Amino acid sequence: MLVLMKYIKALSSVIPAQLQSVAQRVLHRLFHTRSWLFVVLHVVLQAAVYVEYTWEVFVYCWELQFHLLILLLPYLLLAGNVGCFILCSWANPGVITKSNHASLVQIYAYDGVLFQKGIVCPTCGLEKPARSKHCSFCSVCVHRFDHHCVWVNNCIGASNAKYFFLYLFTLTAMAATTAVISAALLIQVVLLSGMMHGSYIDDQGQERAVDILFLIQHLFLTFPRIVFMLGFVILLTLVLGAYSCFNLYLALTNQTSNEWCKSRRHGCCHHPTLQPHERQAAYKNIYSKGVWGNLMEIFKPPAVLGSKKKT
Repeated sequence: MLVLMKYIKALSSVIPAQLQSVAQRVLHRLFHTRSWLFVVLHVVLQAAVYVEYTWEVFVYCWELQFHLLILLLPYLLLAGNVGCFILCSWANPGVITKSNHASLVQIYAYDGVLFQKGIVCPTCGLEKPARSKHCSFCSVCVHRFDHHCVWVNNCIGASNAKYFFLYLFTLTAMAATTAVISAALLIQVVLLSGMMHGSYIDDQGQERAVDILFLIQHLFLTFPRIVFMLGFVILLTLVLGAYSCFNLYLALTNQTSNEWCKSRRHGCCHHPTLQPHERQAAYKNIYSKGVWGNLMEIFKPPAVLGSKKKT
């Protein structure tokens, strides 16, 4: 970290102050204010994948007599994902207002560690209910705040957590099914061509048996867009799959991303006078109600907030 700070300071002495100011404003605009830029990027990437899938993968698979239902599965998942995206993006995440504040304060108890009673939000001027947090992007306090998602341009809170959960899992399923179908197509092409039993002449003029590296190079030259898309959706599947597993863990244990991060930081800040057993017991999740109860809290939160989109 010290090396990085020194490197940044060295760069700041070289880069003109005006350029630094512009870069800071751009970065602040991108990562510290609400913006539709990442939503547009999300739509563009999704459209690019589906155009390639429709234009080449679907056509080739249909010619090779793949089952129609399998080929249509990515489109069915896309329809569900778009619906979840719209709901997640436009739904009220659980904005705390003067009219619903009294009801929200009674829902969760203060654990005395991550959430203290009597803390007033300096921006909203309201006492923070347990498990709430002020979002600097949206300038509101959100009930059962999880995080602010730039990809849906909205906070994820008590009222739209279920939509985000379904949005994330359908997005992961979309990437996975597209990757499996595309990989199956390329494997089928290789098997039908009999290339695995063939040979090739290398740069030294020697005959060699076809290996995996040669197959990948040949497929990339023959189907460059399909191979590139396959690499992208495989990477996307791994990243989204890991994040989906993390969110499933949070849902099953009745934690939010905000609480998980705060508990990790709290666990690292041990008081030197505490004994080891006291340090481990310093924080305990008091909100877990068992697996079924935790899932029900995601998909059927207390009905104390209106569904009207926040302004």
